[in-house]
Amino acid sequence: MNWIFEPWPWYVSGPMIALIMFLLIMVGKNFGMSSNLRTLCTICGADNASDFFKFDWKSQKWNLTVVVGAIIGGYIAANYLSADSAVAISETTISKLKTLGFESAGNAYMPTELFANTAFIDLKSLGILGIGGLLVGFGARYAGGCTSGHAISGLSNLQLPSLIAVIGFFAGGLAMVHFIFPLIF
Repeated sequence: MNWIFEPWPWYVSGPMIALIMFLLIMVGKNFGMSSNLRTLCTICGADNASDFFKFDWKSQKWNLTVVVGAIIGGYIAANYLSADSAVAISETTISKLKTLGFESAGNAYMPTELFANTAFIDLKSLGILGIGGLLVGFGARYAGGCTSGHAISGLSNLQLPSLIAVIGFFAGGLAMVHFIFPLIF
């Protein structure tokens, strides 16, 4: 039963993702998490404020099950299927993060310095999370979808714009980690 508490290898999880994508393609559906936010905003009445939200949200109700599944699956995995709450990262990375002020590096799944409840009273943490959220939201809208939509759904449909977006996501992530992140901390 120890395999339950370990991350699934690529040769198990990869084909499972491919099977889901095959089924979605066969029924003419596209997967992506950012489209769920648009659907939720429309359900809450955002279509009265912006034309972007004027669409048939009822045709996207099926995609909301992805959100519910991600929440339930994440909860089950974090609370019942994880033996260790820390991510296995190299000692070099841990020491670099600790020099930036992340004492929880190597001991927690997410840095408690940013994601603990105390982050809600720290102006720097609130600013980083708020600006980061705005940039991610803008980027997902500007790119016509989020990383999951482009990397999983778009690439499986062999869409060139998705390939370009995924390259941009990775380049932006690398630039952030190596150049901008050290300046912030």
